[in-house]
Amino acid sequence: MAKGKGFFGEFKEFIARGNVMDMAVGVIIGGAFGKISTSLVNDIIMPLISMLTGGIDFTAWKWVLRAAVLDAAGEVTSPEVAVNFGVFLATILDFIIIAFAVFCLIKAINAMHRKKPEPPAQPEPDPEPSNEEKLLAEIRDLLKK
Repeated sequence: MAKGKGFFGEFKEFIARGNVMDMAVGVIIGGAFGKISTSLVNDIIMPLISMLTGGIDFTAWKWVLRAAVLDAAGEVTSPEVAVNFGVFLATILDFIIIAFAVFCLIKAINAMHRKKPEPPAQPEPDPEPSNEEKLLAEIRDLLKK
């Protein structure tokens, strides 16, 4: 633990970071997107599949393990036990739609990050020697002779 900071001080610092706020916004938008995706599956795709299967309500598909037991008055004394695989299939379809949308989003974000690399900068040519350097070089060459 950092010196001079209590538990709540560290928590405040953690919450104030930008990543936590970004994550919170992502969770909220993700929840809203989940509702849109669920509506797409339940209200648009499943009725179309139901129409293709002869009007069968896809989400009503189930495998009854034990039928409901009714008493003489027609009230349920023991509820039905069933495997609701139609609802399960709708949930799988919902997941696939969300996974595809997230894949497309990540792909777009990665494409934005992969900008064309800038060509490497040409190394600057060495600056021309100053007049003093030229004169000193001439003197050096004369002394060598």
